[in-house]
Amino acid sequence: MSIQIQKNEVKVWDILIRVFHWSLVFSFVVAYFTGDDDNPWHIYFGYGIAGLIVFRIIWGFIGSKHARFSDFVYSPSKVIEYIKSLATTHPKHYLGHNPAGGYMVLALLFMLIITTVTGLKVYGVEGHGPLAGDINISLISDAVADDDEHEEHEKGESAEEEFWEEVHELASNLTVLLILIHIAGVIVSGRLHKENLIKAMFTGKKNKS
Repeated sequence: MSIQIQKNEVKVWDILIRVFHWSLVFSFVVAYFTGDDDNPWHIYFGYGIAGLIVFRIIWGFIGSKHARFSDFVYSPSKVIEYIKSLATTHPKHYLGHNPAGGYMVLALLFMLIITTVTGLKVYGVEGHGPLAGDINISLISDAVADDDEHEEHEKGESAEEEFWEEVHELASNLTVLLILIHIAGVIVSGRLHKENLIKAMFTGKKNKS
């Protein structure tokens, strides 16, 4: 039986996609739970997420077959058709992302971009990072290592900084909501198609049908 299962498996996710996926999961978790008081880990992993996003966008155009946007970005009618088919308990099987999953990938990337850019805006208002208005910018602020300077930043917090902080927090929370929906979708899809999608993101292999 196990031999038949192995023969029915095919390589879908390349090694770079798998490394990207789990690196993003780890980086977002760390960044999300270290988001207060200029925690250095929040800043470091925020930059890491930005780099991962840039990689995924590039790889979405030049990467392996199932990593490309052209492979999983379907028309809205296809998405609606697929969602309706879930009620039949026999939805069409897609080797890569299904139509709904493809749109979730785009939604997550979009919200991660918003979260990252607003985080950089907050940092930029403080005079640090690539979006700082000051010519003498630094990627990592001295406030990270200097509690006294950090307190001065808090006392002098501007209305602009407060605005971007609120948008950044909202975007990160919406991203968490999308992640929860994504996890639910993975569980439902995995059960309907009788395949372990989490394992597939480790091994890179999925069932042909």
